[in-house]
This record gives sequence, structure tokens and C-alpha cells, in this order.
Amino acid sequence: MVREKIKVSTQTLQWKCVESRTDKKGFSYGRFILSPLSKGQADTIGIAMRRALLGEIEGTCITRAKFEKIPHEYSTIIGIQESVQEILMNLKEIVLRSNRYGTCDASICVRGPRYVTAQDIILPPSVEIIDNTQHIASLTEPIDLCIGLQLERNRGYRIKAPTNFQDGSFPIDAVFMPVRNVNHGIYSYGNGNENEEILFLEIWTNGSLTPKEALFEASRNFIDLFIPFLHAEEENFDLEDNQHRVRLPLFTFHEKLTKIKKNKKIRTLESIFIDQLDFPARIYNCLKEANIHTLLDLLNKSPEDLMRMEHFRIEDVKETSGTLEKYFSIDF
Repeated sequence: MVREKIKVSTQTLQWKCVESRTDKKGFSYGRFILSPLSKGQADTIGIAMRRALLGEIEGTCITRAKFEKIPHEYSTIIGIQESVQEILMNLKEIVLRSNRYGTCDASICVRGPRYVTAQDIILPPSVEIIDNTQHIASLTEPIDLCIGLQLERNRGYRIKAPTNFQDGSFPIDAVFMPVRNVNHGIYSYGNGNENEEILFLEIWTNGSLTPKEALFEASRNFIDLFIPFLHAEEENFDLEDNQHRVRLPLFTFHEKLTKIKKNKKIRTLESIFIDQLDFPARIYNCLKEANIHTLLDLLNKSPEDLMRMEHFRIEDVKETSGTLEKYFSIDF
């Protein structure tokens, strides 16, 4: 049983996990309570957490499969009991756990006769399968089955485009949401205007995250959405008259970059790759996906440019600044 305390004004909020279980397929259930809350707060938190749990958590799915010499997804393959469409449906049901951002490749290469399961998928080191027994196909003859797979981390869901690909590559519907269902309930107690409430929160996940992990992830992502409103450092400054105002950023890389250019150190920056820096995997993957490969590429980006990058948060901008200060004495 887990308990945490948070000090809010004059009362202490306490949450705990009162029930937790996992079934044979790896699907998880958790039940949590938060109390004491003032009247109306339980509903506010319950509705917000349900939206955050269902919409703000990322997951990893198989989003594309490539077969050799297959004209369309309704084709059948001699020696395989299932059609291509049935194999794609089976691949859609496989639950993956990964902290890797962006896309990566996996594959299946087996020879029949045999049953093909999720255990036969060759995965990158950063990805694992929750249920290795998930059925994919039945090979009834001594033939080779080779499938190239694309894995992607994202959020929400994506419906495949109704287009047939002549190269044997087919998109797969993706449900990236690790949380499959959320319920919240409220218990009120007390008298008159001094009523207090207890929030009950039930979370079901597909096993790629535990309910407790999902609760932490959703809370962190939800808080990130409000961080821009908390920065009092951003102020409006008058230029030539009161009708023209400019919003200054919290950080600036360009000023320091200009000084470095004046010192003719530009070639040095081009020869330092971000692979050589001690960036966390999350930040490194985001930078690589944005085609930022060298220190010069990074310094040419403004903080606003970095914040526009997918999955890049304000904490990541601060951590990036800290890394540059640590290694290059570049003070931001």
C-alpha cells in the first residue's frame, strides 16, 4: 500500500492505493483515494485526471508491417492459415512497453510449419512485449515468413489510411493509450458548509504501465501544460512607443552564439556532435528527430524552436542549458 502526503493551505491531502491487481494477460487495475478535499474539489480533480490519464500519456505500438510480394491486405499466402488482414489485426493487439521516442524498426523471420507468436518478434533493446504468447499466424507448410515492422511512440489513436501499398507495406490502426478506462467517484461527509470529500479513482491499463505509473505520468504531463502560466520572468517591454511591444524569451542561445562566431570558433562547433554530450535519452532522441546533430545546430535554435519540437518540454530546455554550461562554460 502506497501513501503520499501533500501540504495544501491548512489541510494535508493524503493519497493511497487501496487495491492493485494484474491478470494473466498483463492487464492491470488500480484503485486510489485522495482526501480530505473541500466541497467541489474531488469532482474538479477527478474530471481533470480522467482526461489526463486517457489523453496525455504516450504508448508504443506497431504502426506498419511490410510483407514481400503482397499486392493488398486481403491477400492470402500459401502455407499460412491466416490472411494478411488477419495477421495485421493480430499485430495490432500486441502490447509493447518502451521509453524510446519516435520510430524504430523490428522484424519477424521464421520458418514453418509452426505457430508464430509475439515471442518471435526481433525487437530493439529498449522495447519489450507484455504478453509473449500473443498469436500472430499459423504456418502449415515449410515456408519462410518475413515481416518488417515499424514501431512508434505517440499518444491518442490513429486510424490507418484506406490506401493499398504496392510495395507490400501496410499501415496498422494504432491505439497508443496505455490507459484503457478510468472511473472516479466521490464520497462526501460532514455537516453544512464544512463538508469534505474523498475522491476514488479507478484505473485500468493494458500492462505497458502500471496504474500507479500511469497516475504519475498523467500528473506530470498535466502539470507541464500549466507551467507557461507560472513564469513571471516573461515581461512586456516598450520599444519606440506604447503600441509596439515584444515578448522576450526566458532563455536565449543566439547572443552567446554571436559572441562565439566573433571569436572564430564556428568550425569547432560544427565538429562537436550531440552524441558526444551527456544528454538524457529523451532529449537526445528529440534533438535527432529535429535534425539537430551538432552543437552549432543546437545553438542556432531559439528556446521557442525547441519548445515547438514534439515531446520537448520546458524542463528539457533548462536541462539542455545546464548541459551546455557544464561542458562548454556557456552561461545562459
